[in-house]
Parts: sequence; structure tokens; C-alpha cells
Amino acid sequence: MIKRIFSLVVFYFIFFPAWSQQGRPNPIQWQYSTRKISDKLYEVHITGVLESGWHAYSQLQPKEAVAQPTKIQFKSNPLVGIEGKIREMGNLEKWQDEATGIKANQYEKQIEFVQVVKIKANVKTSISGFLTYQVCTDEMCLPPRTDEFSISVVE
Repeated sequence: MIKRIFSLVVFYFIFFPAWSQQGRPNPIQWQYSTRKISDKLYEVHITGVLESGWHAYSQLQPKEAVAQPTKIQFKSNPLVGIEGKIREMGNLEKWQDEATGIKANQYEKQIEFVQVVKIKANVKTSISGFLTYQVCTDEMCLPPRTDEFSISVVE
């Protein structure tokens, strides 16, 4: 009996996280692209398009925020150098709940993250990493989610 309970607990912790990620709605669609800006220099664009009524969060949040800020982590690639910080583009809203004092920096409709990268050799390569984000409406929030991405960079 104890072995059966233990097996059920192990099964739950191994398979439930995968089911919960797949089964939950995702009201933001991510698009990935690159744009050459000069010799060996590219912009990596990560664009989120949100369904009506949903918003996503800026990378930078006020200390009174409780939402998960968006975080982009690039995997190390010896052929690609990261140049500067990730820029955000979109219509930033500085939201505040008067009753609780909670604040948030958020975007509706669309948010775009732009990172400049430098290719170190004349070869075709890619840049990959992880995108962690949270989306909410005025009534509810979905748990934070992490997506893996890979974007082709051509020289």
C-alpha cells in the first residue's frame, strides 16, 4: 500500500507540471526574428502579441509590484556576443491599485524586446534561451511560464 501511494505521489510530481503547462490557455503569442543592422551586428526581436483584455509585465517593476517581471536569458554561444541591455518597446502603462497600493509596469496588446548581438565569425548560427513571463487580466493572473526559444542568425 505504501509503495502504491509513493508511486502515485512520484507520478503526480513528474507528470502534473507538464500537463498544467500544456492545458492552460496562453493569451500571448510570441514571435521571434532578427534584423541585420550592420556588418556582423543584428537585432534580436522577441515580440508578444496579447489577446484583448490581457497584459504582460515589463522587465523592470516597482518595489510594490507582486507580478512576475518578464525575464529573458540567453544561452552562451561562443559565436554570438551580447551587446548592451535588452530594450523594451510598446505602450508602457504604469498601473496602480488604490486599495492595496500594488503597482505594476505593464503592456497591453503588444510588447517587444530587442537585444543587439554581434556575430563573431562569418557563419550561420542561432541564439537561444529562456523567456519567463506572466500574463493577467484585471480579474486574474495565470502562473508564470517559461518558454525555450531558438532564433536563427544568418551572416
